[in-house]
Amino acid sequence: MSFTDLAKETGLSVSAVHQRVRRLERRGVIRGYAALVDYDEIGLPLTAFVSIKPIDPAAPDDAPERLSHLTAIEACHSVAGDESYILKVRVASPFALEELLQQIRASANVSTRTTVVLSTPYEHRTPMVEPDPGAEAGPQVSPGPGG
Repeated sequence: MSFTDLAKETGLSVSAVHQRVRRLERRGVIRGYAALVDYDEIGLPLTAFVSIKPIDPAAPDDAPERLSHLTAIEACHSVAGDESYILKVRVASPFALEELLQQIRASANVSTRTTVVLSTPYEHRTPMVEPDPGAEAGPQVSPGPGG
C-alpha cells in the first residue's frame, strides 16, 4: 500500500503518514516488508500443517535446528499441548508431502500428525490492538481488503 493510499484510508496527509511509518520503523514496530507470493504460480499449491512430537521425550529439544535444512517448511511454531511444534509446509503434490513427512520424521526423530489445507479464505491479516479506554486514542488504521 502506498503512502498516498494510507493517507486516504486514515484521513492524514501523505507527509504525516510518511513520518508515522518512519517512526514505527525506527521503533521496530515495522520490521520489514515482504512480497506476497502466489504459491500456486510457483508450483507449490499444497499447504499443510504438520504437528510433531519427539519419539523419545527425554531427547534434546532440537527439532527446529534438525529441520532447518528442509526448505519446504515455511514456519515452525513452538506450541503448548500434545505436540511440541507445528510446522507450516508448502509442497507441489501429495507425493511431495509424503516424502517431506518421511524427511521430517527421519531428521528430527519425531512422530507427525498432518492437516492438509483445502482453502485459505484469508491470510496475512494484521490483528488490531483494542485501544485502552483510559488512553488517548489516535486514528485506527484498517488493514483494507484482504488483509
